[in-house]
Amino acid sequence: MDKPQVNIWTDGACKGNPGPGGWGVLLRQGPHEKTLFGGEAQTTNNRMEMMAVVEALRALKRSCNVTLHVDSQYVQKGICEWMTGWQARNWKTADKKPVKNVDLWLLLNEQIARHDVTWKWVKGHAGDPGNERADQLANQGVELVRKQKPAAQV
Repeated sequence: MDKPQVNIWTDGACKGNPGPGGWGVLLRQGPHEKTLFGGEAQTTNNRMEMMAVVEALRALKRSCNVTLHVDSQYVQKGICEWMTGWQARNWKTADKKPVKNVDLWLLLNEQIARHDVTWKWVKGHAGDPGNERADQLANQGVELVRKQKPAAQV
C-alpha cells in the first residue's frame, strides 16, 4: 500500500529569547486538515521551532511521505547538513563545543526516521499561507503558556 502524502507547515515563536514560547503545526492530507499548538514557559525560539517539527511528525499515526515546510534554517540545516558530523563527534560542534538542544535533536531524528521527509524552506512572514497559519498557531501556544499560572501559586 502506498504511503499517504502529508504536507506540514511548522513554526515556533518566543517572546524574549529565552522567554515564553510556542509552537504551531498545520497538517494537510488531501482535503483533511489538522492544527496543533503548544508552548513552554521558559524556552528559546530554536527549541520551539524544533518542537513544532517533533510534534507534527509524532501526530502521524503511520509512516507517511511528508513535505515539511519550515522557515527555520537552524532546524533544516541541523537535520540535513550538521547532524551527521555532530553524531560522529559525539554531539560536539566542529569547534568542539557541546551541541545545543541535543535532547530535541535526538527526538527529531527519531521521528524523521519513521517517515520519508522532503524539506522545503519557506521565508517566514512573507505571505506563504501555510507558514502564516503555523505562525498564528505558534503565537496561540505562547498565549496558552502566558495564561497558565505556575502550580506553586495556588
